[in-house]
This record gives sequence, C-alpha cells and structure tokens, in this order.
Amino acid sequence: MTKIKRALISVSDKEGLIDFAKGLEKLGIEIISTGGTARLLKDAQIKVKLISEVTHFPEILDGRVKTLHPLIFGGLLARSDNPLHQEQIATQQIEPIGLVVVNLYPFQKTISKEVVKLEEAIENIDIGGPSLLRASAKNYQDVAVVINPRDYPIILEELGKNHG
Repeated sequence: MTKIKRALISVSDKEGLIDFAKGLEKLGIEIISTGGTARLLKDAQIKVKLISEVTHFPEILDGRVKTLHPLIFGGLLARSDNPLHQEQIATQQIEPIGLVVVNLYPFQKTISKEVVKLEEAIENIDIGGPSLLRASAKNYQDVAVVINPRDYPIILEELGKNHG
C-alpha cells in the first residue's frame, strides 16, 4: 500500500472523530469531508477541505448528492501500479485518496423506531457511503477503509508506525 496523503471523511456517527482527525492532521494527511462532518472538524480547528472545494460542484438535492463525482471516485479507483490510471488522473487533475472514513446513515435504527414517517426512512437510505466503500474495496491495494469509530486509535497507531 502506498503512503496515505489524503483522507475522505464522511460519517453519521461522529464519536471519537475529532481526536482521530487531529491525529491524521499531525501525520500530514489532508482531510476532505462533507458538510456536517466538515463543520464539526472546522469547529475543532482542524484543517479540512470541503468535498465541494475538490469537485467544484456543490452538494445538491438536499445533500443527497455530495461525493458522487469523478474527482472523488477517480481518486479512489485509480491504481498506483497502473501507468494508464496514473496518466489519466494526472491529466484530469485527480488526487488519490488513500483513506476513506465512512459510517452509514442509521437506517436500521430509524426504521426500528415505534413511529417513523416514510420520508424520514427514505432519507436514511445511504447512497454515497456504500458507493465509497465499494470503490475503496475495489482498490483495496491503495485505499484503506475505516467504518468503526472504535478502530480510530488502532488506525492512528498503524499510520504512525508506518509513516502514513
């Protein structure tokens, strides 16, 4: 696996995230993030770049479309050992993303409530998160994935030991 220089963070469960992001920042890893997650990190004085600053395209449709963009998915799917991929991302000015920190919308928790409106249930169907996870899995040689906040300390320890 290549050295991680950029992380994409988009989480619904923000437990432990500030300390984790501070650790990434100390390691010199650039953080890109979506709206609510980015606000939390910025409020904690952590340097973060909005996804919309990377894509030059705003979040649209009430936040339904945030990360679904070639500048994001190209950064996840480009293989470091494939010269054509490297040439194409260079031409398109796509930067690799080596770490994806995602946990999905709490759909199960939402629909398990005694009373839940259909609209609330529908809005808790995650599209971008699973797409990010699948793209990362497809390029497992170059992209690490973290889904559980309990893993943050272990990930930081490994990144520190391996210098990214």
